[in-house]
Amino acid sequence: MILHLSQNRSFLFVNPKLPPPPFQPQTRLRFSFKARTFRVFNSTHIATLNNFSPVESKRVPRHVKIEAQRVLMDYLHSTRGYSFLDAEYISKNCPNFVKSLIANIFVGGNDVDVDVDGVAHSLRKFLRYNPINEFEPFFESIGISPSELQDFLPSGMFFLADDSALVDNFHVLCNYGVPRNRIGEIYKEAKEVFGYPKGFLLEKFREYEELGLSKSFIIKLGVCCPSILVGDHHGEFVVVLDWLKRIGIEDDWIVSYMSCSRTYSWKKMLDAIQLLDEVGYSEEQMHNLFKANPKLLLEGFGKKLRLFLVRSHKLGVKVNVMYSYFTEYPHILLNKCAKNLLRVIDILCAIGMETDEIARILSNYMHLFSTHSFKGPRTVISELKVEKAELLQVIKDDPLKLISMASSSKKKSPKQISVYDPRRHLDKITFLLKLGYAENSEEMANALKVFRGRGDLLQERFDCLVEAGLDYNSVIGMIKRAPTILNQKKDVIKEKIHFATNILGYPLESIVAFPTYFCYDLEKIAQRFSMYAWLKERKVVNPSLTLSTIVSSNDKRFEKYFVNVHPQGPTIWKNIKRLSKKNKNK
Repeated sequence: MILHLSQNRSFLFVNPKLPPPPFQPQTRLRFSFKARTFRVFNSTHIATLNNFSPVESKRVPRHVKIEAQRVLMDYLHSTRGYSFLDAEYISKNCPNFVKSLIANIFVGGNDVDVDVDGVAHSLRKFLRYNPINEFEPFFESIGISPSELQDFLPSGMFFLADDSALVDNFHVLCNYGVPRNRIGEIYKEAKEVFGYPKGFLLEKFREYEELGLSKSFIIKLGVCCPSILVGDHHGEFVVVLDWLKRIGIEDDWIVSYMSCSRTYSWKKMLDAIQLLDEVGYSEEQMHNLFKANPKLLLEGFGKKLRLFLVRSHKLGVKVNVMYSYFTEYPHILLNKCAKNLLRVIDILCAIGMETDEIARILSNYMHLFSTHSFKGPRTVISELKVEKAELLQVIKDDPLKLISMASSSKKKSPKQISVYDPRRHLDKITFLLKLGYAENSEEMANALKVFRGRGDLLQERFDCLVEAGLDYNSVIGMIKRAPTILNQKKDVIKEKIHFATNILGYPLESIVAFPTYFCYDLEKIAQRFSMYAWLKERKVVNPSLTLSTIVSSNDKRFEKYFVNVHPQGPTIWKNIKRLSKKNKNK
């Protein structure tokens, strides 16, 4: 039988060579997803599929993958005794394991047609005589990638029944509400959690609840900071929570800005809070600062910032001036900005400037200098080939010339230097620094060209996305993938979010996965979903297609798959566009 696949690849379906039937099991183990009994096999018959040759195709036919998932689910449920829900979840969330399983019944050859019943029969036969290492699909289904898998497979173990502590604690996490695909993050960072005796992990959750923390807070915290589940209460963690309550920040706020791809230090957070307290920040000022710049709390203050605070104080920069700058220009608290300011102090000291003059320049231009990286004092003096006294006088007359003369960015022509005014770009640069762009980098230069509008307007549009319920780090990722989102007015952004979530019924996560949604015309989006709704009523299309599938298709493709699939489709589509145009002109 022949099957023609895309990319001109074909595969021959054959019955695999099967080993002799395994010996009959002599013992039984009790393993409970649902308190079921599991068979034990001799380890010499266990198939570790990671070592098998992959399918020689860049793509496996969809119906083959679906059938393989069904066979694996049936094996886990009927043969290994998993609950139906567990077996279904694992089989649908271990794509690499499924591909490896399929590889054992496919070999390269001429074009052949794949019989679904034949696929199912061969896979069942393979599983009957080759018991699999259950840890492989299990770990992949909880979020541990194939490249990491070998580091986590228990040595000498092949069945989850052999690790009852892992299974018990896995179910505690599931039942508590931790998403299954995030449990792998906890396993990678805090493996000890899965060795706890029965009831210990649940008791730890209860202890955190007794601190007044919500369940959703504990779940997100456990995923983003798995170490919090190891050992006794972390002293710094509790103190940080107390501080946040004092300054009026809710517990759930901090985890809404945490990313599961990063690790966090409660000690650094505490140091940041205490530093601000020591230099005189009020509780209201701390509240406003952290609300506007969550990264300052989550990442803490670096050594460079501490050193800058000490040196500026010794030079005579007034405390009130520092407070004012930190409040109005919080980016100065970033370690890289503090490093820039330290270099400015080094240069001014090297050319013999008096301390009170240095304090005056810092007090007036600190916010501008902080966004530029500078060369070392010796390099500056050597490259300019001028006497220190002459350079000193030039900077006294116009401190901003220090940027054009000592900046470590690419050299500019005299004409460029004369027309460049850093104050003109300040707000936008400040905003981009908060998004993680490096100052004077090519990425920053390109971003300055792409983003339109003042920095305060860009910030307002960014805040609009966060206030809609999107994760802070997710919004940053969206903006970097589709920067033109922020070139749209705030009202337009709000309207598109409202349409996707409240009118179409998609979750906010669908927008995160498809940020270019904001780049499409809302009228066109509405037209397409009107057509899609009409087709769904007649049950001629998949009723659960993603937002991107419908919106991102070009006109030709959309008409092929969403208009011409029904005899009346072209007429309905024409009427939808006509009515839309009529309403627009009203």
